[in-house]
Amino acid sequence: MSLAISGLYISLTALLIVALTYRVIKLRRTHKIGIGSAGNESLALAQRVHANLLENAPIALLLLLVAETNGANNLLLHLFGSIWLVARLMHAVGLTQGKGGYHIGRFWGMLLTWAVIIGLALINLFSFIIAL
Repeated sequence: MSLAISGLYISLTALLIVALTYRVIKLRRTHKIGIGSAGNESLALAQRVHANLLENAPIALLLLLVAETNGANNLLLHLFGSIWLVARLMHAVGLTQGKGGYHIGRFWGMLLTWAVIIGLALINLFSFIIAL
């Protein structure tokens, strides 16, 4: 069984992770900070944006992979994968522009992230029930 759809969204997420990691490294080098944030707010914020993606990606992408393995509809998988990527970009931009406070991108990015996780979890639970 091909896992090309999951592979696509996992790969695109990996590229986003690398981009956010680069942003943290660039700020570390600019401000000569080896570990932590040394009180630098822009670095602390960049670390938080990166960490939030890392906290949510494993479960969302694993659920997508399992849904594809269970034979979920390709269009549905692309829908969830696309919403996932848009949500994570919205969250990264919103958290950055909102400087850790409220921002519409942060709000909707997180809401859509949860929607993807819950939606995929329900699809996988439905697949389990059908298989009984």
